[in-house]
Amino acid sequence: MTSKHPLRASAGFVRKLLPALAAALVFETLAMPAHAAGAVVLYTADGLENLYKDVLPAFEKQEGVKVNIVTAGSGEVVNRATIEKDAPKADVIVTLPPFIQQADQSGLLQPYQSVNYTNVPAIAKASNGAWATFVNNYFSFAINPEVVKSQPKTFADLLHPDYSGKIAYSNPATAGDGMAVIILTTSLMGEDKAFDYLKKLEQSAKFHTKGTGYLDVLLSRNEISVANGDLQMDLDDAANGGLTLKPIFLAATAGGQPTTFQLPYAIGLIKNGPSQAEGKKLIDYLMSTEVQAKVPDIFGIPGRTDVKLAGKNGEAVKQAIAGVKLIPVDWNMVMAKKADWTARWKNDVIGSSGKQLDVVKPKQ
Repeated sequence: MTSKHPLRASAGFVRKLLPALAAALVFETLAMPAHAAGAVVLYTADGLENLYKDVLPAFEKQEGVKVNIVTAGSGEVVNRATIEKDAPKADVIVTLPPFIQQADQSGLLQPYQSVNYTNVPAIAKASNGAWATFVNNYFSFAINPEVVKSQPKTFADLLHPDYSGKIAYSNPATAGDGMAVIILTTSLMGEDKAFDYLKKLEQSAKFHTKGTGYLDVLLSRNEISVANGDLQMDLDDAANGGLTLKPIFLAATAGGQPTTFQLPYAIGLIKNGPSQAEGKKLIDYLMSTEVQAKVPDIFGIPGRTDVKLAGKNGEAVKQAIAGVKLIPVDWNMVMAKKADWTARWKNDVIGSSGKQLDVVKPKQ
């Protein structure tokens, strides 16, 4: 759910995509300066590149400003904004929970009640306007179906020797999808049993990535067989990135119902950003019915309830989630637990294994 620049697409697809993007968008690595005169800067979790490519040129033409984009893991974009808090360089941020809540609690966000937040459900936005759901989504796992012939059904299935050295998931400290592994397992198993499980799973883990974006590439290359992800990313990479992968959902016990939770991309205005007026306009635009209607094209779910999940790709999302149990998440509880969970994961799960935690790109 990434200082790398982790586009959620295959390396070949990225090479084909960048020339087309160059005229309209500026994708920057975390080491490069982001802000320029006449620009609005967007820090965003990876996964929405195709949507931005489709919708931002019209905004740039309409407003006469360039949108400069910094793409990274959910936690990393918030970490960068935190480092820059006294001299912000970004205007708008898009990231996953619990990192959007972290940004709010850390005073990084400027409350802004966009008129286009009206049709976002109260549960899917901050009451003070600090953030709102931009693209709804679901946490998932993914497999390479050409390699994994017998699809795992439960968490216990992943402990089978067949998966030894063939599992990877993103670092919970830096990736929203990585933290989601802890959220789901603790929700289903209880905290102690969840960490006992993750410690056992670690025996089959090859490494962990800084962000989630490259895991689909590694799956498609058969460098790993199972990874974490999210439904929007996995479906988009399979359909538009030319990658061989299949999103799956796991059950807590044999014969149980596969279970997941919503893991949305949320949007917020950076406090004291260099181009706040343009930042507000960008939020208004991205939350407009025009843009929200294009969200299903990238297998996302519109954040606004008045925009339907429609079209062929929308139907694919509905089909993928059919029969899957959705559980609620108390994000305030997650925020209260986040630091302890991260420390416990590093100490009890990783320990002194020397396992790589910040893999940033696939092998060439």
